[in-house]
Amino acid sequence: MPNRLFILLSLTCLLLFSSLLTPVLSKTPAPSDADDDEDLSFLEADDGDDDDAASKHTSQHQHLKDDDGYDNEDDEESYDDFEIPSNFDHGDGEENDDVELGPKVDEKDVVVLNEGNFSDFIESNKYAMVEFYAPWCGHCKALAPEYAAAATELKNLEGEKVALAKVDATEQHELAEQYEVQGFPTVFFFADGEHKPYTGQRSKDAIVTWIKKKIGPGVGNITTVDDAERILTSEDKVVLGFLNSLVGSESQELAAASKLDDGVNFYQTVNPNVAKLFHIEPDMKRPALVLLKKVAEKVTLFDGQFTKSAIVEFVSANKLPLVTTFTRESAPLIFESPIKKQLLLFATSSDSGKVVPTFQEAAKDFKGKLIFVYVEMDNEDTGRPVADYFGIEGNASKVLGFLGNDDAKKYIFDGEITLEKIKAFGADFLEDKLKPFYKSDPIPTTNDGDVKIVVGNNFDEIVLEESKDVLLEIYAPWCGHCQALEPTYNKLAKHLRGIKSIVIAKMDGTTNEHPRAKADGFPTLLFFPAGNKSSEPIPVETDRTVVALYKFLKKHASIPFELRKPTSLPTTKGSDAKEGTKSSTADVKDEL
Repeated sequence: MPNRLFILLSLTCLLLFSSLLTPVLSKTPAPSDADDDEDLSFLEADDGDDDDAASKHTSQHQHLKDDDGYDNEDDEESYDDFEIPSNFDHGDGEENDDVELGPKVDEKDVVVLNEGNFSDFIESNKYAMVEFYAPWCGHCKALAPEYAAAATELKNLEGEKVALAKVDATEQHELAEQYEVQGFPTVFFFADGEHKPYTGQRSKDAIVTWIKKKIGPGVGNITTVDDAERILTSEDKVVLGFLNSLVGSESQELAAASKLDDGVNFYQTVNPNVAKLFHIEPDMKRPALVLLKKVAEKVTLFDGQFTKSAIVEFVSANKLPLVTTFTRESAPLIFESPIKKQLLLFATSSDSGKVVPTFQEAAKDFKGKLIFVYVEMDNEDTGRPVADYFGIEGNASKVLGFLGNDDAKKYIFDGEITLEKIKAFGADFLEDKLKPFYKSDPIPTTNDGDVKIVVGNNFDEIVLEESKDVLLEIYAPWCGHCQALEPTYNKLAKHLRGIKSIVIAKMDGTTNEHPRAKADGFPTLLFFPAGNKSSEPIPVETDRTVVALYKFLKKHASIPFELRKPTSLPTTKGSDAKEGTKSSTADVKDEL
C-alpha cells in the first residue's frame, strides 16, 4: 500500500510540473527560430540621407571597380613586411594603360592559357610556371619582358624543359578563384601537377636561377679556370665549396643547403686553381666554403661544421651587405631572411653621406643578428611609400627597429645618429628592452556621430571598454570595397544609435595601429564582445548587408538588446532586399 501511494503522488507531481512548464516553453522559441521569423525588412528600408550618400559615393568612386570585381585603381598585389605594396599611393587614380613602358615585348615563348587548355597544359609539362595577371596592372607590365626572356631561356634549357605561361585573371575568373589569386601578378611553379608560389625576384635571371634550383641538382660543377672567371664576372654573389670529391657526403650536404636558398647560386670544385680565384688558399683543409659578393665585405669564409643547416645559416646571415638599400629588387631578400629583426635608416639622398657610413659601421657588430636597411626617403618610387607606411614624416634622418614577423612591431630611435647610440639601440632591440611604437591620428575633438572614430590613441578607451559590445571596421581611404560598404555601415549604426550597449566604430588602418587591431585586408570587420576584451576579437564573416550584420550582433553580443521597429515603414526598393545583392566576405576585401 505505501508503495502504491508513493507512485501515485510521484505521477501527480510530474503532471503538475509538466502543465506549468509547457506554456513557458511555448512562449520562448529557440533563438534561431526567432531570428528566422523576425521581420527585419525595415533595416534595409530606403532612407533619404542614405540614398544621397550612396549616390554621392557612386558618382565619386564608380571608376574604382570594374564589373569583374577587381579594382583597377588598386594594383592588388600581395606583399609582406617590406615589399612595396601597390596600394600605398592612390592619389593619382587608375593606372594609365596608355603609358609607354618600352618596346613591344616578344612573348612568343609564353603560352596563353584559359579554362579550356589549362589542365592539358599542366598535365603535358612536368615543370611549368604560370603567371596570373591583369592587363591594367603596372607590375604585370613591368614583369612581362623579364618573364618572356626567362621563357625563351628555359625553353632551350638542356635536359628538363620548363614551359612558362600566363592567365588573364580578369577574363578567366574560375581559374583565378580556383588558385585563390588575391593580387597581381601572382606566379605559381608547377611540378608534376603540384603548385607552389614563386617567391623570387621579378627579373629574368632570378626566375631562371630559381627554377634551375627546383629542377636540377642545386650545385654546379666548376672544373676549369675559364669557367670560374666567367661565373665571377657574371654573378653578383656565389657560394663555392672546395671539396675532396664532386660526389659523396660533402657534395650532398652542399646540394641540400642550396635547395633551401633561392637567392644565391652554389658551386663546387676540386681544382685548387679554381679555389684560389675564389680566395680559398689551395692548401686549406677541405671541405672549405666561401661566399663572394660584389659589395663591401666581398669575401666571407665559412668556419662551421660542413652540414646543410650550418651552411644555410651562414649564407642567410652573410648574403646581404652590411647595409641593404631598399629597392623592389632587394625587398624579397630582406623580408624572406630568417633574421626578422631589422634596423631601418630613413634619410634623403643628400643626407645619406653623413649617416649611412655610421650606420654601416654599427652593422658590423650585428652580423647574423640584425638586418640593416637604408631607405632613401626622397625616392618617390620606393623610399617615400615605405616612409609613409611607417609613419615617417619630414626629411630629417630617422632610425627605427622593425620586427618583421606577424606582430610587425616598430621601435623608434630617439636621438642623434651616432655610432655608440646606434649600437646601444641595436643591443636593446636584440634583448627586447624597447617599447613598441604604434601610429595614431590625432584623437577627434568631437566624436558624436553614429559611427565612432577610432584612432590608435583612443582604441583602448572605445574598443576595449568592457561594458560595450563593439563592432570595428578597419578600412583604407583608397579602398573601393570600403567605400561600397560605407552606406550599409552608416545605416546599421543609425538603426542601433539608441542601443547604449553597442558601439559601431571605424578606424583608418593606413594611419593608425594597435596590437589588437590586426587586419588581413581592407575592409576588416572585428567584433569585441563586452566583458571579454582580453580574448581575441571575433572576425565578422557574414554578408555585408544591414540585416546580416544586425543578425551577427544579435548572435554574438554579450549584452542582449532589442531594436524597436518603426511604426511606419518607408517604401523599400526591391533591389535592396534581394538576395542577389548580397556579397560574401571573399568578394569584398582589398589586399593590404
